[in-house]
Amino acid sequence: MTLFRGTFLDTPDSPFKGHHLRAEADAAIYVRDGVIVARGPAEAILRNHPDDEVVDLRHGLVLPGFVDTHVHFPQVRVIGGLGMPLLDWLEKCALPEEARLADTSYAAGVAADFLGGLARAGTTTALVFGSHFAGAVDAMFAEAARIGLRVTSGLVLSDRILREDLFTDPDRAYAEGSALARRWHGTGRSRYAVTPRFSLSCSDGLLESAGALLADVPNAFFTSHINENPEEIRGVRDLFGCDYATSYDKHGLLGPRSVLAHDVHPTRGELRLMRERGVAVAHCPTSNAALGSGMFPLGAHLAYGVRVALGSDVGAGTGFSLFKEALQAYFNQQLLGREGHRLGVSHLLHLATAAGAEALGLAGVTGDLSVGKEFDALWLSPAPGTTLDVALRHADSPDDALAKAFALAGPADVRGTWVAGTPIRQQLSRAGHPQDR
Repeated sequence: MTLFRGTFLDTPDSPFKGHHLRAEADAAIYVRDGVIVARGPAEAILRNHPDDEVVDLRHGLVLPGFVDTHVHFPQVRVIGGLGMPLLDWLEKCALPEEARLADTSYAAGVAADFLGGLARAGTTTALVFGSHFAGAVDAMFAEAARIGLRVTSGLVLSDRILREDLFTDPDRAYAEGSALARRWHGTGRSRYAVTPRFSLSCSDGLLESAGALLADVPNAFFTSHINENPEEIRGVRDLFGCDYATSYDKHGLLGPRSVLAHDVHPTRGELRLMRERGVAVAHCPTSNAALGSGMFPLGAHLAYGVRVALGSDVGAGTGFSLFKEALQAYFNQQLLGREGHRLGVSHLLHLATAAGAEALGLAGVTGDLSVGKEFDALWLSPAPGTTLDVALRHADSPDDALAKAFALAGPADVRGTWVAGTPIRQQLSRAGHPQDR
């Protein structure tokens, strides 16, 4: 049993429904077998458990572990390809690197880089866009299990438009996906997600195969891209004769365990369909900005009742930090003016934590630091004298401290990350590096 002592901030009730940030200074959380069993003023909790280990996290802030609802495993080594729209960036940056993951030993190295990046950024749960190669997906799941992260992922599917060395066919896609699901779905903290790259690169036959696998794997997830770029959207309409959302829905792929990334340019009909099916959207603001895809219409999604959480995207974005993604989401809505949905700091924390947990069907397990949840947390503790350290020491309220965190924090400021009470950064391949101690 372990007591964690510090300043805890979370959003167990949605600020989008009028609730406020929950903040407790010099509090303690008592964890038994990975689950929070008590929470309250430190003095009282410590008095009741005088013989248990105490982890002192009082320098800085303790937040729920971040939940990333859209992040590409193969793209960690190609971050920074600026100056191109989506389809050009895919051709010149992302896809050549993704083809290299046919070499499973190379893929294992990428998996270590990728999952280490997530852990160091304070991300404890992720919906991971996998690889076109089953061996690479297997390597990523194995490394996630070794480290202890919560990962939902799957084999990426395409059979047209992209590079031919990334193609599959319906029978092979079903067979390889089914084998991966048998091995990993529901094993430890891993779950399977059926993952067409996007309908633009998938024939009806391949999407039909994806729908069959989704139906055959109990409680599997579905994830893909939607409405990211106008050229891409036109291509989908030309190929399928319908809107983007319908290209998935007609194959039975949309439901409450579906998460679609980007959705920068939805139609009202698509928003209605996504609400009816219970689909969640992964908002990836730095990627949308870097590729010039457009401003995310958060207000429209909320007005239609479509669930929204955050994704880092990674390759086309600016790294793994959901602090940075949340800040960019804030900027986007500010710049949209009257058309935007103004965000406060409690909204940003909610989008990076509880909203993601809800989108991934894990709201009963993670997303906030309530009694009964597993202790998934990050400790934000900047080095003395840094700008963030100075700012936090001069914060005049919990909301002000959290605002300074979102404005200034990055992975270097995350001193610790726990999943179910276990410090996961100690499991990283670079465990001897000072940053990981």
